[in-house]
Amino acid sequence: MDKIKEVIVVEGKDDTKQVQRAVLADTFETNGSALSKKALEQIKKLQQSRGVIVFTDPDFNGERLRKLIGQNVPGVKHAFIRRDQGVPTEAHGSLGVEHASSATILAALQNVYTTTPVLTPTFSNQDLIKAGLAGSPVAKRRRERLGELLGIGYGNAKQLLKRLDLFAIDRPTFERAVAQLDQEGKTHE
Repeated sequence: MDKIKEVIVVEGKDDTKQVQRAVLADTFETNGSALSKKALEQIKKLQQSRGVIVFTDPDFNGERLRKLIGQNVPGVKHAFIRRDQGVPTEAHGSLGVEHASSATILAALQNVYTTTPVLTPTFSNQDLIKAGLAGSPVAKRRRERLGELLGIGYGNAKQLLKRLDLFAIDRPTFERAVAQLDQEGKTHE
């Protein structure tokens, strides 16, 4: 098994244990949803020397951390798991990477994205409405599935627009994913 060059940023010790069960990698733990200036500076140094993959929990705090790191550390890569892939087995656990299977973690790390700033948005709210991703009773479910297909995670309509551009999803890729959504929708009717 090869070792992953980049340092994987996770939220805690349990995430580190689970990631290291799946791959040979070094991790940096943020120790929860708080991120000190010192920790942010350390992540910047890691990005410069080895590169960083942000792999936070698929919940509010994980997304907040991801956004904070992404805004302050240019060029970091992002790995995602779906919410249903991070559900705890015990009733008292919280949603997170520590509950994902090794196969899920490996797949997420094989599909990392690097963000780049976009000057002019590629997609508009009209694109989402036309694709049934906003303004319809099934829009939320379609956005969840689109996030899975594109590997960019779930977002509400406003967040989805930002992510499509942030992850440089081009129109043909978007249209193929929407076509797959439409095809899947027909098989469930």
